[in-house]
Amino acid sequence: MNNAESSTVVSGLAWFKSSYSGAEGGECVEVATGTAAVHVRDSKTVAGPMLTVSREAWAGFVGSASSERRV
Repeated sequence: MNNAESSTVVSGLAWFKSSYSGAEGGECVEVATGTAAVHVRDSKTVAGPMLTVSREAWAGFVGSASSERRV
C-alpha cells in the first residue's frame, strides 16, 4: 500500500464517488481504477494525498465491506 504525495499526478484517471454519497457533499471519498492499482482520495481535497492499493487488495476490501453491510 502506498500513500502517494499530493505532488504526484496520476493522469488519465476517471474519479467517481459511491452511489451512496449524498448530493449535499459531506465526507466522501472518490475512487479511480488504473491498470495495476486502485486510487482513493478525499473528495474535498482532490489535490491532496491519495491512497494507492493493488486491485486485489481493493477487491478484498470491497468484498469484506459488502458482506458486513448484509449483517
